[in-house]
Amino acid sequence: MNPVKIVKNGIFDENPTFVQVIGMCPTLAVTTSVENGIGMGLATTAVLTCSNIVISLIRKFVPDQVRIPCYIVVIASFVTMVQMLLKAFVPALNASLGMFIPLIVVNCIILARAEAFAGKNGCIASLFDGIGMGLGFTVALGLIGCVRELLGGGSILGLAILPEAFPKTLLMILPPGAFFTLALLMVIINCIRNRKSN
Repeated sequence: MNPVKIVKNGIFDENPTFVQVIGMCPTLAVTTSVENGIGMGLATTAVLTCSNIVISLIRKFVPDQVRIPCYIVVIASFVTMVQMLLKAFVPALNASLGMFIPLIVVNCIILARAEAFAGKNGCIASLFDGIGMGLGFTVALGLIGCVRELLGGGSILGLAILPEAFPKTLLMILPPGAFFTLALLMVIINCIRNRKSN
């Protein structure tokens, strides 16, 4: 398999958020800012990539009866490592993401890729699948966070973008804003995809 095609597939063709609509819990909960969205996306990318590699290496040795529990142990190990690294090097981001870091263990994206891809393909293909799907998730969370932070606070990454006179929409930072933003971006992306396919 072509590595570039696998990565492109994860970012565009099978984007976990906008196309497959999986992993919605962190997507809707942590995207109040670009920093949170990208931080969560990169943490998930690290876990997804590492767990895909290990699962592809052990797939032939794990009996079918204990396949899912073994995958979860592998994923949980990498989540623990990522959480320790976040606590050590970016404690503010770790505090901001809170309980959503440990919940990466049961994130549908990671379990789905472990079962659908890493459990059936070699190490190199699984590496690139993890990178592609993780980057697709990161791009989606960053984009949603960007829209919500801009409309809700008038800034992006702490830099004022909109003038003070522009009314700030508090709703965009609250949970309903996540649903509105996700729906709007999905409509735009699906319109673009439909035009390209015609």
